[in-house]
Amino acid sequence: MSLRQFILARAVLRTLSALKHSIVYSWDEAARILGLQEDLYTNPLHHELERPVNVILIGAGHRGSIYADYATKSPREMRVVGVADPNPKRRARIAAVHGIPPERCFSDWKGVFEPGPGHEGHWADAVIIATPDRLHTAPCLRALELGYDVLLEKPAAPTEAECRQILAAAQASGRIVGVCHVLRYTPYFRELKALIDAGMVGQIISVQHLEPIEHVHMSHSYVRGNWRKSDSATPIILAKSCHDTDILRWLVDSPASEVHCYGNLKWFKEANAPEGSTARCTDGCRVEPECPYSALQIYYRDRKRLYVFDLPEDESKWGPIIMQGLNTTDYGRCVYRMDNDQPDHLTANILFANGVTAGFSMEAFVSYEGRRTRIMGSMGDIVGDMESFTLTSFKDGKRRSWSMKTDAHGGGDHRMVKDWVQAVGQQNPALLSSPIEVSMESHLIAYAAEKSRLQRTIETVHL
Repeated sequence: MSLRQFILARAVLRTLSALKHSIVYSWDEAARILGLQEDLYTNPLHHELERPVNVILIGAGHRGSIYADYATKSPREMRVVGVADPNPKRRARIAAVHGIPPERCFSDWKGVFEPGPGHEGHWADAVIIATPDRLHTAPCLRALELGYDVLLEKPAAPTEAECRQILAAAQASGRIVGVCHVLRYTPYFRELKALIDAGMVGQIISVQHLEPIEHVHMSHSYVRGNWRKSDSATPIILAKSCHDTDILRWLVDSPASEVHCYGNLKWFKEANAPEGSTARCTDGCRVEPECPYSALQIYYRDRKRLYVFDLPEDESKWGPIIMQGLNTTDYGRCVYRMDNDQPDHLTANILFANGVTAGFSMEAFVSYEGRRTRIMGSMGDIVGDMESFTLTSFKDGKRRSWSMKTDAHGGGDHRMVKDWVQAVGQQNPALLSSPIEVSMESHLIAYAAEKSRLQRTIETVHL
C-alpha cells in the first residue's frame, strides 16, 4: 500500500485543519494541498535519457555488484564499461555480466585513470566506488580531479578529515557526488518522511530509533569479517550506522547540535569463550553443536552469507570450497578468539538545532533485523519496523496502518542508483535526495558519537 492508498482509503485527510467537513479529496487535490508528489515512487524530474550513463565500477564486491546490476535491469539508463578489483574472480564475473573487454578490467583503481589502449582520456561519465572503507578517499579525489561524477559507497571516508577533504573537492569541482544512503530510498522511510512533511503527527518532538544488527550478522561482519577492527575499517557506528544517523537527520530535517554516546564490546571476547571451544569451529570444538555462532552451522549447513567465498555457479561444488574457507580464513575462526574491537552494543543521544531529541541504539544481540522507529509528534505518533508502521492520531485515537514486504535494504538500492544515474545524465544534482553537504553531516554525527563513546564527553557537530 502506498501513501496515496493510505490517505484515501482511511480518510486521514479529514484530521487536517486545511480540510473541512469530512470531504474526501481526489489524490491530485490532496497532493496539492499537502505539497506532495503524486506518486512517492516516481520522481517527476526523471525523464528518458538521450543515452545511457557510462560507468566504471571500482570495487566489485557484494555492494558494488548490486549497484552495477542496475545496468542489467535498465540498460537504456546505465552501462558498466569498466571494472577495477584486485580479486580476479570478481573482475571476471562483472566483465562477463556487462560485456567488458579485458583492456578495461583493472586489478587496481589507479589503472582506471591511467591512459591505455581502449581507455584513452576521459572514457566514461562516472565512477561507482565500492572499495573497502579505507580505500574510498584516494580514488574519489582522483575521479573528481579528472572530471568524473561519483557514486560513493558509505561510509564516504574513514575519518572526519578525509570526509571534509572529499566535501571540499566535490564543491570545488562542481561534479555530482552521491553517497549510498540507500535507506532514504526505501518505501518505508519515504512513506514516513511524507507523513511527517504533511504534518500528520504535527511537529516532531522526539524520535527513538533502533538498529538491530542481528546476532549472526554481527558475528559475520563485525567479529569475523572485514569490519571487525575500527582502525583497519571504520568504527561500527560509521560503518554500519551512518545509514541511521542519516535517516534521523533526514526525518528531523535539522542540523545536529550535540551528541552523547555510550557503548562497548561486552560479549565477543576471549574471556567469554566456553570451556572446550577451539581456535576454529572445525578443530573439534566440543560446544560447536550448541553454539549460535558456529561457522559450520552458519556457512556450511545453513549456507548463509556465502558471498565471501566467491563460489562457482555449480552448487554441487560448494561444499569443499566452503570447508576450505572455514579452515583457512577468518570466517572459520571462533568468535570469542578474534582480534575484534567493535562495540557489540551502543546508545547515542542526539540534540538537533530545532530542539528535537533522538535516541539511537545499535544492538547485536537480537534475533531479527530491520530498523525500528518511534516518532513522537505534537498531534500523533508513529511506530514502525521497516516493513510496517501504525500512525495514531491524538485527536480521535484512530490507528491507521501501512505495510510492505521488502528486501534487507528495504528495496532502496536500485531506487538510489536510479536517482544518481538521472542526476548524472541530466547533470542536475537536485535529483539526489540530499546534497553532499547533508550526506557528510550524517558522517559527522557518527564521528562525534564515536569520540563521545571513547572519551565520555558531549560532542558538538559543525559542518
